[in-house]
Amino acid sequence: MTSGEYAQFVDQGGYALPELWLSEGWDWVRSNALRHPLYWQAGDTGWEEFTLGGLQALAPDQPVVHLSYFEADAYARWTGARLPTEAEWEHASKRCLIEGHFAGQGLLHPAPASGGGLRQMLGDVWEWTQSSYAPYPGFRHAEGAIGEYNGKFMVNQYVLRGGSCATPRDHIRTSYRNFFPAAARWQFSGLRLARDG
Repeated sequence: MTSGEYAQFVDQGGYALPELWLSEGWDWVRSNALRHPLYWQAGDTGWEEFTLGGLQALAPDQPVVHLSYFEADAYARWTGARLPTEAEWEHASKRCLIEGHFAGQGLLHPAPASGGGLRQMLGDVWEWTQSSYAPYPGFRHAEGAIGEYNGKFMVNQYVLRGGSCATPRDHIRTSYRNFFPAAARWQFSGLRLARDG
């Protein structure tokens, strides 16, 4: 989803419609008086976004970033869609080339997608899935630091897929699982929609 598409959700009062939000998400929106994504602000001529390159006019064709799971889910509901499961995301990405924008390119912000079809699944933006970060069937904790690292975070987090403009390219594969709590939005996280039937 692009910043321009998400701006329509913001401008049409998406942050004031409780029916779009998960219960915990609505509590989070209200308790933090949220009205737009992190790093956005209203400027004299429209939305502006604070980036690693400073404050800039919102680029409507760039992927929307710095969304929480709650925001991604509410936007999906607003469009009549949903977030994909991580299995759906991984299956869809199997034929995708690793051709997005990554940390080594020095862009410091996601770039607009080009071309048609399923695109920009790897690189530019981590994409929220509706899947909880839980172990796969048969998972066993390894000994030592690796086991401690993997096991201790498998609670109250959601899976993101795809990598971002701040991820090294050699870290990315279609099966790579990232994870954050539902309210986290500081990372380059966005969304991809899934539709049934």
